[in-house]
Amino acid sequence: MQRVHGANTSGHPVLQQYVPVRRLALKSFGRSLRVAAFATAPAPAPSGSALTNSGAIIDWHEQKLKHVVDSGDFNRAAVDVVFKEAFKMEKVERNTKESKVLSGYIMSTLFYEPSTRTRLSFESAMSRLGGTVLSTESAGEYSSAAKGETLEDTVRTVEGYADCIVIRHFQEGSAKRAAAVASVPILNAGDGPGQHPTQALLDLYTIRREIGRLDSIKVGMVGDLANGRTVRSLCMLLSMYDDIEIYFVAPDVVRMRDDVKQYLTARGVKWTEVSDLHEVAGRADVLYQTRIQKERFRDMDEYAAARGKYIIDEDLMRILKREARVMHPLPRVDEITTDVDSDPRAAYFRQARNGLYVRMALLKLCLADGYTP
Repeated sequence: MQRVHGANTSGHPVLQQYVPVRRLALKSFGRSLRVAAFATAPAPAPSGSALTNSGAIIDWHEQKLKHVVDSGDFNRAAVDVVFKEAFKMEKVERNTKESKVLSGYIMSTLFYEPSTRTRLSFESAMSRLGGTVLSTESAGEYSSAAKGETLEDTVRTVEGYADCIVIRHFQEGSAKRAAAVASVPILNAGDGPGQHPTQALLDLYTIRREIGRLDSIKVGMVGDLANGRTVRSLCMLLSMYDDIEIYFVAPDVVRMRDDVKQYLTARGVKWTEVSDLHEVAGRADVLYQTRIQKERFRDMDEYAAARGKYIIDEDLMRILKREARVMHPLPRVDEITTDVDSDPRAAYFRQARNGLYVRMALLKLCLADGYTP
């Protein structure tokens, strides 16, 4: 067990020098959120870390997002803008002005790995805002990539047909490579075991909607933490908030990678590696369960040993605090038993629904008139 103490600092230096201070009225959240002014930079990530800031993502002159490729590109101000737009998206109805805000825009999806929720929610988000989708599933097998075309060449070609590209790829860092050559917004839908920023944003949005706050919370991250890009991205976003404590609960073969722990340490976030899930369940405000990712294992004996070690079932739910929540990025295998689904603290299907609203917000911020106070 290892614990790192430290006080948190404010957001990442990802915005341009001038950021207007605005009041964001999110009545459903119980209180208004304030967009913070440009913040002093926190301690940087350690040298050599894969979790590094890739530059400004919001052009505050045009009020638009540039790309969504890395959770480290967001600070609290940027997150608040996304949340404000996502809350508005919950109320978008068919055949209204808001439902046609992306009319005439085209989104292309390039998925080199399987996806259900992410791909469909992006496609639904674009359609619900009046846009059109060009969909490529199993791109590595059926696209020109099968003929040896590079990712960069594919992006340069596809951007001629679409106004933004949503990409999922098996190689870590692929979304940043795409963004480096693209003249249209790139939205990272998962790059191998690296990043999944749109999932992290919807996870954070869900915590805010379910718990009512983002400061002063304890989060237990459970399961495949070595290969889970969702937990890596969520750690980065959580590190921006005050008085955060994170518990890592994982089999030895899939423990959280050192670069994430170093990143949290540099940001002054308390984290602990714990072997007893029941101990964490009694403390946590959020239990974030993940599946053991069979497709990332070469040794099936190691997979068999890891699978089934940490299960959330009715017995564990009796330990969980009444106001706590269970989350999961899905799909699940057997790491949360189905008898938990009826418990009101089981938030994972509401979490999946929130993905639609957050991705609608991101697409609007990338393509349309951007942020409107």
